[in-house]
Amino acid sequence: MRALTIVCALALTAAASAAAAQNPGASGTAGSISRSAGFTPDPITVSIYSGGGIDASETLGGSCVGMVADAPDYEFTYQAGSWPLTFAVDSDYDTSLVINGPDGEWYCVDDSEGLNPILRWGSPLSGTYDIWVGAVGEAGSSTLYITENN
Repeated sequence: MRALTIVCALALTAAASAAAAQNPGASGTAGSISRSAGFTPDPITVSIYSGGGIDASETLGGSCVGMVADAPDYEFTYQAGSWPLTFAVDSDYDTSLVINGPDGEWYCVDDSEGLNPILRWGSPLSGTYDIWVGAVGEAGSSTLYITENN
């Protein structure tokens, strides 16, 4: 029984450290911005080099894929209104999006439009969205778009 308890404790410790591999508390490496609903200019565009040393499929699971960094690539703090909110990536490389939302939940997507990911909230929450642009295969230059338009 004692051996089973030790094995379970080790498994829980490993799961907790894996889920904590992405650090939403860290500053965005490509910057951060705060905006309220109805922001201009729209879209906000940010140049980001995709990828990192952490496999999102191993640390977050589910639909999360791609290699990401420990710290978010970008932080977007938003005061919501009646507008939808969309995050999209455009790149010549295969990319994914990993976002830790204001609710503390992880949202992930790959290949929404060709090899480019798009995440859209019809009724977004107010708060900080920590954003990672993952590399699915080779890392490369990409552009993150944040918009209230479709």
